[in-house]
Amino acid sequence: MKKILYTAALLASLYSCKTTQNLGSKDQPVIAKLDLVNVGEDKVKVVVDPAKITTGEISFFIPKTVPGTYSTDNYGKFVENFKAYDYDGNELQFSHDDDNTWIISDAKSLDKVSYEVNDSYDVEGEEGVFSPSGTNIDASNNFMLNLHGFIGYFNTLQEEPYRIEIMRPDGLIAGTSLTAQTQNEDADDNFSTDIFNVGRYFEVTDHPIMYAKPDTTSFDVEGMKVLLDVYSPSGKFSAQDIKPGIQKMISAQKQFLGDINDTKKYAILLYLSNLEAPDARGFGALEHHTSTVVVLPETMTNEQLDESMKDVVSHEFFHIVTPLSVHSNEIHYFDYNDPKMSQHLWMYEGVTEYFANLFQVNQGLINNQDFYDRMADKIKSSMNFDDTVPFTVMSENILSEEYEDSYYNVYQKGALIGMALDIRLRELSNGEMGILDLMKKLSEKYGKDKPFNDEDLIGDIVELTYPEIQNFFDSYITGETPIPYEEFFAKVGLEEQSKMVNTGYFLHGKVPYIDGEPTSQELFFREGIKLNSFLEELGVKGGDVIKKIDGTEYTIQNVYALINSSRSWEEGKEVEFVVERDGEEMTLTATTSQPQTEETSITEIDLPAGSPKVELRKAWLKN
Repeated sequence: MKKILYTAALLASLYSCKTTQNLGSKDQPVIAKLDLVNVGEDKVKVVVDPAKITTGEISFFIPKTVPGTYSTDNYGKFVENFKAYDYDGNELQFSHDDDNTWIISDAKSLDKVSYEVNDSYDVEGEEGVFSPSGTNIDASNNFMLNLHGFIGYFNTLQEEPYRIEIMRPDGLIAGTSLTAQTQNEDADDNFSTDIFNVGRYFEVTDHPIMYAKPDTTSFDVEGMKVLLDVYSPSGKFSAQDIKPGIQKMISAQKQFLGDINDTKKYAILLYLSNLEAPDARGFGALEHHTSTVVVLPETMTNEQLDESMKDVVSHEFFHIVTPLSVHSNEIHYFDYNDPKMSQHLWMYEGVTEYFANLFQVNQGLINNQDFYDRMADKIKSSMNFDDTVPFTVMSENILSEEYEDSYYNVYQKGALIGMALDIRLRELSNGEMGILDLMKKLSEKYGKDKPFNDEDLIGDIVELTYPEIQNFFDSYITGETPIPYEEFFAKVGLEEQSKMVNTGYFLHGKVPYIDGEPTSQELFFREGIKLNSFLEELGVKGGDVIKKIDGTEYTIQNVYALINSSRSWEEGKEVEFVVERDGEEMTLTATTSQPQTEETSITEIDLPAGSPKVELRKAWLKN
């Protein structure tokens, strides 16, 4: 996952009983039916129909959390009007123990369950659900089907095959990496049914589907077909607009990965949010084995969208290496309602984020200094977190209140762990082996269908590399020792230097000084970060809520207008901020001037060409 700031025709089939020839069939899949034609009150009707149940009691679940989100989201709170039916169409009794659980006591009589699903995008605050893992129901225009939000599972049937039947308006097509069988009921009915078959419940949640009016394109990269589906509510952007940048980027990623990846089809589903309406507000992306869901604001410029797509999609695409190909039992046999989290977020998210930056310098998309600057930004951001907390402890407990706010650090220190490990491996191997080579070895040892035991991974890595790597893990990943970055940089002929650099009023590069609270829509200054010179002169403090600036009220809804307008502020202009601090409003004023901040930069030491450190640097960045 990558987060950034910024009717009647189917009713009979929904309620009909199974034919007797299928009763008790060992090979009968769980059948899930969604009706996207008869949408009432912004809700979708769902029916889940299992084979004959032989136990006295059975539980039906909607996921509490899903892989890649590392958060508790309780998707069952979007479910209404749950019913269980026997084979004669009579309702069965059930208990509803929590948001996500329904227990049916007379399970041997159970034919099917039905319920209605609300979407998350137009709920204020989206109930805390990250938009790329959320849902959208906009009849006749768009359905974002992250299927964990629509289709549940029975506790004893998670490993059984599923058949997903989706009745949809003929004007909408499915964006997905799945292959559909389409049934046209009648040419006069203006709807069709798409049928998808998957092997187990994990594959249901692993294949999002976006229904929208056709705006799609594709291209081939070294034997892999890439599908791009775009939903832009105003029509501002199209798939053809976005294709060139994505094609260039994924071609470079495939070249970087070499033979580590054999994915045959990959789908990118891009949803552009309307900031003038109740709509998605959590911007970023969520990975899957053969697809990614991206949510971004439609108000972006072409350049901003291109850069954001490069940032988030490159990260998500590299998840095909880990955790999708290399992962632990906790992920392979994911418990959606009582999840056990892995110790190895440093690898799943950290190494993935590192690759998303390394491949760009490796393939010539950015220069060396651009790469160093990105790593310097991550060092600075990581210092906002406790640098002595073992990453394995944080990872294993990421859903707990104590550690949930540390998740952002997996993109910062997690990537830096990947960088330091890469440099150390290059050093020990005289430049011959890096972290990508390690991931190839792990992919060969394991793979997407063979998970590892969480406690065995580090030992396996040491066995596949060098004995000295055990000390690296003991110190910097399972231990409490902060990474001495200057020592690692020195190995490849780099040094850290401090200097004053220009910033924006509210952004320093991609790092914002402000953030938003989705439920209240309030903007506030971030805590725990160093503010730029203008904000320090203004006298704001971390946690201050922005109410007005020069008489204009600002919230999440118009934050981009604030950032864009600040870019045109002339020096010497007096600006007035009304902020709320500790429940009281106060007015702060300052005269605009170029904001600056002290920044540590990473630069190359002047060394003779061909020196060992220069050669090791080349192996690190270019091999």
